[in-house]
Formats: sequence, C-alpha cells, structure tokens
Amino acid sequence: MEPDIEEWKGLTAQELMDKKDGIEEEIKSLHEELENQGQVGTTGSLVDKDGYPRDDIDIYAVRMARNKVIRLQNDHKSIMKLIEEKIHQLHEEARRHRVASEGDDAADKVAAKSAPKLPSGFAKINQVSSGSPAQLAGLAVGDTLVEFGSVSGRNFNTLQDVARVVQHSKNSPVNVVIVRNGKVKDFTLIPKVWSGAGLLGCNIVPLSAIR
Repeated sequence: MEPDIEEWKGLTAQELMDKKDGIEEEIKSLHEELENQGQVGTTGSLVDKDGYPRDDIDIYAVRMARNKVIRLQNDHKSIMKLIEEKIHQLHEEARRHRVASEGDDAADKVAAKSAPKLPSGFAKINQVSSGSPAQLAGLAVGDTLVEFGSVSGRNFNTLQDVARVVQHSKNSPVNVVIVRNGKVKDFTLIPKVWSGAGLLGCNIVPLSAIR
C-alpha cells in the first residue's frame, strides 16, 4: 500500500519521527531477511554460474523484499523531508508568537522546547574525494551520519556495519541521512566502482573515536 503523503502532512513532528522509526525498523528487518536468503542482499545474483535460477534461495521472496526495500527507502526520503519542514514551521511559529518585550532569545527558547531533538549520529565524514560516489551524492566533510541504509545510531557497533551495507548495495541506491549545520538532510548514495579507492570515496570515523 502506498503511503498517504497528504495524511502525513497533518501529523505532528513527533508523530512523523515515530513513523520514520517504524520505516527504519522495517527496512532493517528486510535486510536481515535478504541476508538469510544466502546473503543475497539487494544486489546479489539470482542465477547460478550456469544461468539457472538459484535453488538455494526463495527467488520470489527475494524479489518481493528487494522491491519493498526500494519503496520504503522512497517513503523514508519523503518523511524526512516532511520532518525538516515541520521543524522549520515550529521555529517560524515560535518567532511569530513571541512577546515583543521578551525579544528574540525568548522565541528561540520556545522553538527549542517545541521542536523534537535532532536524531543522534554515530559517525562523521572527515574526507570526501573529488568525483567520488559520496561527493556526487552530495555528502561533505563534517557531515554527521545519522543513518546509512539499515544502520543507525540505535544499532551501530563498528564500521563493519556500514561496510556490509556498502558491499550488499553495490550499484544500488542507499538512503543516507546526515546532520549538517544543525539541519537534517537526506541523500541517496550509490556505492560503485569509480576511478578512486573503495566504493564510496569518503572516509568515515565513528563519533566514539573523536569524542
């Protein structure tokens, strides 16, 4: 079932955040399902070396899961845009309703209380190579990673978590959410072979290593 974007627009920022969390959990579950299907992931071949359908996986289930991942990633992109718009609206409403005698500081305090907290990140980008998939996607040095495919601050352990997503998503879009200058931004990154090293062309450092 396609999401009702117009209905989403009527939700509060916190309700949108809750829906976003639900989408992320579903994407994570689908990735785990694809891993259990012979570690086929989102890009693994469905045929054997002789060109016949693989008999060690449920091809129909894999195709359904892959299609659902793509749809959910699009849903996630839409809801992240709505969340950013909603946060902006909260700040604007706080400014419009401030009492003149209290000045701008009071309005900022109201906005800070009204708006949901920025999602917590798990890593930072400290290098992006020119012409790389990361740069083409719009990522930049200083971006704090909030989500990388199915990896988020809630389930991140080591950079191997990100590496697994990269390997299983070669030549396929990966939804990446970052915080930049206090704002949440959503990008689509396609890991692929390019003229430089690796499939991303950027260096990622866990926040725990730089705190």
